[in-house]
Amino acid sequence: MGLAGLLGIVTSRLIIEHFGVASYAQYGLLNGLRNLLPFADLGIGAVVINAIAEASSPRESERVHRTLTTALRVLTVSGLIIAAVCVAIQLLGWWPLLLGDGLVAGGDVVATLCLVVFGLSLPLGIGIRVLIGLKQNVLQTFLQGVVSPLFFVGVVVLVLVGKGQGGDYVALVSYVAAGLASAITVSVAARLLAPQVGRAFRDVPRRRAVPGVPVAAVAVPMLVQSVAMPVAMQSDRLLLSHLSTTQALAQYTFATQLFGLVMQAIIAAGVSMWPYFAQARARDEVMSPFRISLAFLAGGVLLSTVLALCLPFLQDVVADGKITVPLALVLGYCALVAVQALNYPPGMYMTDERGLRFQVVPVLLMTVSNVALSWVLIEPLGAAGPVVGSAVAILVFQVVPNSIWVARDLRARRRAAAAGRSEEAPVAGA
Repeated sequence: MGLAGLLGIVTSRLIIEHFGVASYAQYGLLNGLRNLLPFADLGIGAVVINAIAEASSPRESERVHRTLTTALRVLTVSGLIIAAVCVAIQLLGWWPLLLGDGLVAGGDVVATLCLVVFGLSLPLGIGIRVLIGLKQNVLQTFLQGVVSPLFFVGVVVLVLVGKGQGGDYVALVSYVAAGLASAITVSVAARLLAPQVGRAFRDVPRRRAVPGVPVAAVAVPMLVQSVAMPVAMQSDRLLLSHLSTTQALAQYTFATQLFGLVMQAIIAAGVSMWPYFAQARARDEVMSPFRISLAFLAGGVLLSTVLALCLPFLQDVVADGKITVPLALVLGYCALVAVQALNYPPGMYMTDERGLRFQVVPVLLMTVSNVALSWVLIEPLGAAGPVVGSAVAILVFQVVPNSIWVARDLRARRRAAAAGRSEEAPVAGA
């Protein structure tokens, strides 16, 4: 992850130096579109992770096979719909209206190509879910890190071939790199879970011979979160593109890339806990996330503080002094990292049907308040406005209610476990 982050920083320097701040801002805008579309899997990823994590022998489990087949069918249809919708938007000329002033001339074609690539490669994303379910999160993090060197090589080719004229296509290179990384990841996942993934791909069109499994109970609440979270967290670029300046958008993109390294570390560590909580539920074991949350908080604060102290140096080296991150944006990101770190372990604990269903209302409230706060705070705080709004909304509508729910659930599970032990205890005199 460290090497990937370093390559990302070097790549940003290449983009800014050879193509300019406007191209870098468009890259940030278009690259962020994929983060608005994690709902594209329709919540099916949660079903895959739980099915694999809960199986005693996932390689032989018929439930795992049918779940993978169902997931691939859903992802294929969803990806084709996304590609078709993006082509329709291009033909209707709606991209400038949707993306605002952050789009340079010709950017509409690039936006279409980016999301067509995203849609067609969507089924390959099942590899990540398989590796998480197998508790191979370190491996999946490493494989996803392949995106950075692939992107770096692609940008170098643009610099050498385009001679300063290929900046419009930087975002497309990032989407192609992500697609190639997903192909590598699903290939590795198929070998680790052989023969399940290969069988599932072959059985996608065999709907009668291999029927699907019910997924709505877990997938629908997860889908709601998958729609709401990107709107809350990834609409910032769109709001800045419409309500602020290109410079503010570039500042936000630059800060997001740097603090995104810390966020990626938190997410990778947090997601790695998912299969352990799922396995504990399947075995009726009680596993609390609260101590883990405190460790995450300490780690997040430490990493973001170190990054903030290094920021003046990074601005000069990476952005060549062309982009300066304001103090409010730095403090806002430190706060956002802290609340996300605190929230991730309870969120991974709440990945069963009951926990996911509870999260629907709080996450919707968080989304509405986040967008509203971001809208209001952009004018006084500039690029920092959406970040501060996100931190406040997550603290109030996710950290607090999720912590209360988890505490109650832990008490209920402990009482049930104690009652079970008392029933199994031998009766005196028997």
